[in-house]
Amino acid sequence: MHKPRARALGLPFPGTPGPLNAITDVAGVAVGFTTLTDPALRMRTGVTAIRPRDDKGVPVPVWAGHYALNGNGEMTGTHWIDDAGYMIGPVCITNTHGVGAVHHGVTRWMIEHYGEFFQADHGWAMPVVAETYDGVLNDINALHVTPDHAVAALLAAKSGALAEGSIGGGNGMIAYQFKAGTGTASRVFEIGGQRYTMGCLVQANHGRRPDFQVLGRAVGAAMPEGVFDRGLPEKEMGSIIVVLITDAPLSGLSLRQVAKRAALGIGRGGTPGGNSSGDIFLALSVANPGPMPQRAGAVVIKTEINGELIDPLYLAAVQAVEESVVNAIVAGEDVATVKPAGQMVPGIDTARLAALF
Repeated sequence: MHKPRARALGLPFPGTPGPLNAITDVAGVAVGFTTLTDPALRMRTGVTAIRPRDDKGVPVPVWAGHYALNGNGEMTGTHWIDDAGYMIGPVCITNTHGVGAVHHGVTRWMIEHYGEFFQADHGWAMPVVAETYDGVLNDINALHVTPDHAVAALLAAKSGALAEGSIGGGNGMIAYQFKAGTGTASRVFEIGGQRYTMGCLVQANHGRRPDFQVLGRAVGAAMPEGVFDRGLPEKEMGSIIVVLITDAPLSGLSLRQVAKRAALGIGRGGTPGGNSSGDIFLALSVANPGPMPQRAGAVVIKTEINGELIDPLYLAAVQAVEESVVNAIVAGEDVATVKPAGQMVPGIDTARLAALF
């Protein structure tokens, strides 16, 4: 059943979204999903694949920065991003125990997709694969995710409107003790008379119900019913992965600063970033397309937004993250738990949420 997105419920989010209010509002960005659901196998998981560029044969670098608010989670490839300020290829998100399988699948896809580069040069693949824990709704120890599922998500990647909630890697995820998962949003903004887009995709699996706020309203306090908590720790558990992509020209250093603003975006929802939550953020810029450094000259010239004028971009990132999380939650529907068994993770009552506004 299709559920209305948060903005369609009348929630007055600030800022101006792009036409789709999705990460795919950034030209060239494509997203694909593999969704795995089988109650008989206690399986509810998947893979989300984000392709920042429509490149093939030889990869075109994507400028990148990352930030970990809390490191109880995984995002591969970030050591090189921190040093080099760029990455190549896709970004994938899955469950905690699926990182290795997805990494294997993405590596295989990259070797095939960028065949010219890997055959002609000493090419190496260092995929970015992130995770959140879906072991409440999925038998995570069964290792349901395989390399082929990662490849399938990459092959399914497309532009346009995106499904949210229980789709792809978000299939088994929970936020603020509501069913959640995948969420997306975008903002358009201007700097120096030039119009740019900031897109966001989250895999939301974090937060405790009493802390939950939407646009300053204490939603968790107004909706305390149905919290599943028997057999679970009282502390915040789970994680959130945030991927921000913009067409604004930025350096790796500036993108690291953008990634930090994702913490402000998730904080608007009420989470303090609990110790057992891995809150890891990636910011990418598709501007300044150019050759791989191995094929570039001795001097590389790029444009970059003046840091003294960058605040509208920071605000766009914060707003897009905030709305993406709520979009992930409003898409959720009731789902039975597998560990511990016998409970129900509720989808949020969207009518009651709308009534608060």
